[in-house]
Amino acid sequence: MDTGTHIVMGIAIGGLATLDPAVQNDPALFNTVLVGTIVGSHAPDFDTLLKLRNNAVYIRHHRGATHSIPAVLMWSVLIAGIIHTIVPSVNFLHLWAWTALAVIIHVLVDIPNAYGTQAYRPFSNKWVAHGFINTFDPYIFLLHIGGIVAWLLGANPGYTFLIIYAVIALYYMKRYMDKREIIRKIREFYPNTEQIATSPTIKQNRWRVAITTTDYFYVGLVKDSHIEIVDQFEKVPLPDNDLFRLAKKDKNVDAFLSFSPVYRWEVHNFDDFTEIRFIDLRYRSNERYPFVAVVQIDDNMRILTSYTGWIFSEQKLQNKLEIGDNPI
Repeated sequence: MDTGTHIVMGIAIGGLATLDPAVQNDPALFNTVLVGTIVGSHAPDFDTLLKLRNNAVYIRHHRGATHSIPAVLMWSVLIAGIIHTIVPSVNFLHLWAWTALAVIIHVLVDIPNAYGTQAYRPFSNKWVAHGFINTFDPYIFLLHIGGIVAWLLGANPGYTFLIIYAVIALYYMKRYMDKREIIRKIREFYPNTEQIATSPTIKQNRWRVAITTTDYFYVGLVKDSHIEIVDQFEKVPLPDNDLFRLAKKDKNVDAFLSFSPVYRWEVHNFDDFTEIRFIDLRYRSNERYPFVAVVQIDDNMRILTSYTGWIFSEQKLQNKLEIGDNPI
């Protein structure tokens, strides 16, 4: 989910904590738990700082190790431990338990996004992206805002957020069923389908889909349960030659390939170099595919420059390639 939603979720979990008699009867414990849940609800995304290195490092590691099973324990113990050091009089077990719940919920709500997370590490490094909840869902966000406002106006925070989370659970089930229906219709129309990547938009009745069949990639839009195919690309495997072997060694391309499950590639020959583009098909927006990896290789088989990331115009992409996204 987005940062704003994670933060309001942290506040909401702090409100839920008032159902715990120990928290309810100890103002100091409540205050520390509230701090713990707010920080804990955002902690796994501290790896956003990796973007200061370069996009390749960020793409390869964001929502990776920091969202893993060991990290959930690490974040909760670390955050609760620091708070308890500052306020040693509060009950550590209750502080840790509610902080841990905030961290766990952060990871759980990231799994249904299209971006995904490596939440099953260390048992599996697979990216888990179920693609039935948008990264920013206005309904989920506004329900939390409504609960916080009700709390400020005097409503019982524990029962208020208990009701809100029951509604959100039903909403998740509804969106999951919406996705299942979309997949069912696609498989009926394309019986040779190998993979379907779904990506809900901010609008309830609109989805993006990227379909992989044995021979083609199809990119489509779903509106009011009607599926419209907007692009079709022949499914061509990566060539096994020196040029592509070198391209795959580039850190930007390597990061892209480690993350993207549905992509196509292009080769463009220029006077002094060859450019290879890898294009993720999941994020079509305004008739463009903004998530790409590009590498330029000269005639002497040297990598001149490369880039990976989200780009929404050709000019910006060329500017990035001129600068080079290769800081150490």
